[in-house]
Parts: sequence; structure tokens; C-alpha cells
Amino acid sequence: MPCPSSCPPGLLALMAPGLALMATFSLPSQAGDRRALPVEKSPGVKGRTLILLDVNTKSPVRIISENFLSLQLDPSIIHDGWLDFLSSRRLVTLARGLAPAFLRFAGKRTDFLQFHNVKNPAKSRGGPGPDYYLKNYEDDIVRSDIALDKQKGCKIAQHPDIMLELQREKAAQMHLVLLKEQFSNTYSNLTLTARSLDKLYNFADCSGLHLIFALNALRRNPNNSWNSSNALSLLKYSASKKYNISWELGNEPNNYRTLIGRSVNGSQLGKDYIQLRSLLQLIRTYSRANLYGPNIGRPRKNVIALLEGFMKVAGSTVDAVTWQHYYIDGRVAKVTDFLKTRLLDTLSDQIRKIQKVVNTYTPGKKIWLEGIGATSAGGMNNLSDSYAAGFLWLNTLGLLASQGIDVVVRHSFLDHGHNHLVDQNFNPLPDYWLSLLYKRLIGPKVLAIHVAGLQRKPRPGRVIRDKLRIYAHCTSYHNHNYVRGSITLYIINLHRSRKKIKLAGTLRDKIVHQYLLQPYGKDGLHSKSVQLNGQPLAMVDDGTLPELKPRPLRAGRTLVIPPLTMSFYVVKNVNALACRYR
Repeated sequence: MPCPSSCPPGLLALMAPGLALMATFSLPSQAGDRRALPVEKSPGVKGRTLILLDVNTKSPVRIISENFLSLQLDPSIIHDGWLDFLSSRRLVTLARGLAPAFLRFAGKRTDFLQFHNVKNPAKSRGGPGPDYYLKNYEDDIVRSDIALDKQKGCKIAQHPDIMLELQREKAAQMHLVLLKEQFSNTYSNLTLTARSLDKLYNFADCSGLHLIFALNALRRNPNNSWNSSNALSLLKYSASKKYNISWELGNEPNNYRTLIGRSVNGSQLGKDYIQLRSLLQLIRTYSRANLYGPNIGRPRKNVIALLEGFMKVAGSTVDAVTWQHYYIDGRVAKVTDFLKTRLLDTLSDQIRKIQKVVNTYTPGKKIWLEGIGATSAGGMNNLSDSYAAGFLWLNTLGLLASQGIDVVVRHSFLDHGHNHLVDQNFNPLPDYWLSLLYKRLIGPKVLAIHVAGLQRKPRPGRVIRDKLRIYAHCTSYHNHNYVRGSITLYIINLHRSRKKIKLAGTLRDKIVHQYLLQPYGKDGLHSKSVQLNGQPLAMVDDGTLPELKPRPLRAGRTLVIPPLTMSFYVVKNVNALACRYR
């Protein structure tokens, strides 16, 4: 490809096929080894750097699940009371916006959760505060439950403001208790009643989400085998209600020694999963239910050893292999952390480690990343719930899709520290709007891109990492605003200057719709509000989601990517062969 006319003499245009501007290889099988192409201003090319972009439209390089972007709820919502508000019309509306998806009910308190088949929640609920506070709160909940029981189908509530205010007060007090448990790493037992399970399933079902329930793996017999008696009680109750649920066992088993002073090795965990599979097959409702695991933590040496032991014994028992990843220690995060390309690239190495083990024992087995979040330890206020955290989140989605990870589960949809998508006022945060755009525009077929641009010669010993990330998919088939054959690009610009992209080849002279997401208000990257194409995003007064309106760009126009932004571009009527059929 000839160098653009704006290039000074002596500079060569570079061509590198890949899955997302991260490509230096053309073979899909090498996706895990790809590095971002540096696109920097060369001396003397002030403000004139031009990137040429084309997409391979003949066939996809990956096909991911329709439920690729999925959600998680932490069991702490039982402790602090938010589970009682999952019937909120506003919450259900927000969750429906991200359907279809899985809803994973799991977290650190999974292995301290016990099922108790009791229907009257008032008798089993406890909490902090004076008697009058608890009495008013519990009376409100009971009245709400009675009203919900009278409804047919989806049980939806409109909670009064005073009721929500009481709940926020209770949650604030309980948050101190939960934090103490988290930092001391000592957790109290948590009771899930039949009523609570009903509410959880009602939320998932009404929102169009498929519930995945993680059972307590730390109930152990003297010989360290899994004690399944409580799990069996839960399974029988769920089956009696004909609840369509998939299952897991435990959460981060590599941390059990720290939690209870007793470890469970990979081989034993594999036997426990086989035991759970046998239980499911005995219950007609769940004889063909999906089972996922082992949900290990970051793949360090000891964790890899646990995974290998598990895969030897139960690799064929699970329907997908799962693990977790958190980028930053939430207690030391800074806004600049979210802009570091070195941090964005840390996930690639972990993917390769997991894939190596899985493909050794069960080649082709699907891999899921569960419990993903910007930061651990619950996150940091005004950081992991801000616009800045979106750079990590969107890059994670692009990177995982390009490397063949089938599903990514975001921790958490509601009320887990500051990593959540929706706050305690039931207002969507920046990562929610980013996820909503992704769901509306991105389909499961991943496309390879071809990029040509200007590259600065690196200094000896210095690694130049790209701050411009581009990914391409077929546009979602569920979006009826675009005909099949359209392509969606999503772009992360971490540069502090704007970048220009010229669409070439099959994308040349096509009409483009722009969806530019920027922070809204004076807080900049710390903002918890966003604007789409210059218009602030918020739920409509009637409690519905707003229309996501694009900005049409004339055919052949160069895309100008503002600094420190995330954006989506739908290229219409490409008639891409890869995107015509499901």
C-alpha cells in the first residue's frame, strides 16, 4: 500500500493484519501473541498522522457467545438487604438492557452461604440499628412481598423513596461490617432463604438473564470430601419451582487455605465436581443443566497446579473452564493507572496460561473469564466507578473476544464496592452505558483488521506500546437499525491528542454512524456521568432507557478520534460476507 500523500519522504506505510490493532501476525491461531502496533507522530509530521484501516469481511476469525458480556451479583446483597429490592422496576429495566446474558450469583461469600427453606423473611432477617428502624424496614419489606405475591408472571415493584432511603441507611451500616470481614479475611455464615432465592430468580427471569448459581464448596466431610447435603436441599427446592439454573461449585478455591486454614487440591475439587454432576443427573429438572468451574484466581504457579489437577479429573465434566481477573489493587489505584497500556496488556499473558492448560487436557473446551473488574478489594470511589475505568473495561472486551474467550462476567451489576455498573440510587454508571452500547452494536463474530500508519523508530531497549486500540465485529443482528452485512468498529484512544483514521478497501466511501462516549461535567475522567455525541445520558423520566442516537458521518469522511475517549463506529451497507448470516 503506498504511503499517504501527507507522509514526509523516507517514511514507509506499515501493513499488519490482526484481530484488533493488536496484531503483528496474520494467523488467527497466533492471536494470543499479538502486540499493538505503535501509531505515534513522527518528528516533523505535526498533527498530520493518518491511519489507514480496512477489515477482512470474508470470514470471522472468532465467534463468541451471544451472552459474551454477562453480569454478576455478589451474595453480600443478602447481608446488606439489596436482594429485597431486585424487584425494582428500574433495576429490571437496566438489566433488560444488557440481555441476553448470564447472571452469575457468586463471590467471596459463596463458600459461607447456606440454604434454609423458610418462606417468612421477617423472622430470619437481622441487622444493625435501633428497634424502630428495623421494625419499619421489615414491615415495609413484608408488605412489598405480599403485594408481589399477588402478581402473575414477572413480579415488579415501585419502591417508595422513603423505603429506598431506609435501605441505603441499613446498607451503609452493613458495609462497615462487610469491609471488616473483607480486610480481616474472616467471613460469617450467610443464610439464603427460599424467599430470597425466589426473588433472585424472579429478577433474572424478568430481566432476560440466565441464572448461574455457585454452591458452597467449603462444607466438608472429615475426609475433606464435599458435603452435598445443603446443596441437595437447594437443588430440590429449585427443581420443585422448575427454575432454569446452571451451576458452579465454590469461588476461588486457591484461597481456601487463607479463608479456613484448609486447602482443597485440584484433584479433590475435580472429584467434588463429578459428585455435583451426579447429583444433577439424579434430579430430572437438572439432568442436562450446565456446570461451570473451577473459577480459580489469577493463574500464578500454585493456581496453575490446581487447575491442572482439576482438569485431569474433571475437565470433561464442566461445560466451560472459568477463572477470575482483577487488574489493580483497589487500595492503591490512581486515575493514571487506567491509562497505562502496560496494564491493559497484562491480561494477554494470563489468557495464554489458561489456554495452555485447558488445551492440554480438553482441546477446544470453552473458556470463560468470570469475576472481572477494574480493581480488587471492592474498588475505589470516583475511580473504578468513573469514566476512566471504561478504558480497561472496553479493552478487556475487545481483547477477550479477539483471543477466543467465550464469555466475560462483569463483577458486579449492583452494590459490590465501587466496581458495579449501577449505584445505590439505581442510576447507571459510565461502564453501564459502555456495556449498553456494546450490547446494542456488537455481534458475536470477530473480524480481522488491516492497519497501515506511521511508526516512530523506537529507542534502543525501549518498548513502545500502542495507545490506540481498534477492534472490529459484525454489527449485532438484534439491532434492526442496521442491515446484515454492516460492521462495527470500537476504538480506544489513550493519546492526549486526536487521531485520524481513513477507512480503506471494503470500508471506503461508506456511510458511518458515530457513537462517541465522553465524560460529562467538570470532573473529567473522574466523572460518573457520560455524554453520547455531546448529549448527556440518563434514564428517561418514565423509567425507560434512552434512545442511543448516532451521529451520521458523510461517506468518505476521515474519522477524527478525540483524545482520551472511547467510541463506536457502525459502517453501513458493507455487505460483508462474514456478517450476512448468523
